[in-house]
Amino acid sequence: MLVAAAICPCPPLLVPEVAAGAAPELEPLRAACLDAIGLLAAARPDRLVVVGPADEVTRGPHPEGAVGSFRGFGVPIDVTLGAAEAAAERPLPPSLSIGAWLLSRADWADAPVEGLGLDPALPAERALAAGREIATRAPRVALLVMGDGSACRTVKAPGYLDDRAEPFDAAVARALGAADVAALSALDAQLAAALQASGRAGWQLLAGAAEGAGLGGRLLREEAPYGVGYFVATWS
Repeated sequence: MLVAAAICPCPPLLVPEVAAGAAPELEPLRAACLDAIGLLAAARPDRLVVVGPADEVTRGPHPEGAVGSFRGFGVPIDVTLGAAEAAAERPLPPSLSIGAWLLSRADWADAPVEGLGLDPALPAERALAAGREIATRAPRVALLVMGDGSACRTVKAPGYLDDRAEPFDAAVARALGAADVAALSALDAQLAAALQASGRAGWQLLAGAAEGAGLGGRLLREEAPYGVGYFVATWS
């Protein structure tokens, strides 16, 4: 059963060494993410599952001990998902690498960890079904859901300016803050793809996992500093 969830964005700039001179700008966002992970620890889960968008090579399950890296961003930093074990054959996708980095910053040692890289285009019904299955893996399951909102909030955003982006992000923020399973389940996958919202599949997986769990939500932070929607929320 799902007992808690933390929702965090996954820009590589969350890692100060990657952000370099821009690091101070995202410090409040980092702090909010660590606060959200603190709630996961307080829930005393038996298992933590970290989910986030992934490419074709890194989609699918990742065991505890899987290794991620920020070397592709010019920084010689490697991270391990949970407790260090034998390295897995496949590297973590960037989203799960950032999740692993956040867990390391929070000194996570509260439950075994596993990862799941998601196809950003995963249909809603499959995402919901995956969430329902994850919720049955242990008596007390927690989720760390990595993913960004629209990437079209300004003309300098990765997806340029799209007038639909701000209303989309506002609806997501309301749903995450209210733990609104129905609203997340109903998110338009085609619109999310058009707006380059990488978190959509993960949010719908969360909705599936939370069905019947009676969780309440709290939005800790919402911003779009680079024209990309970032949300930090907790469900418990």
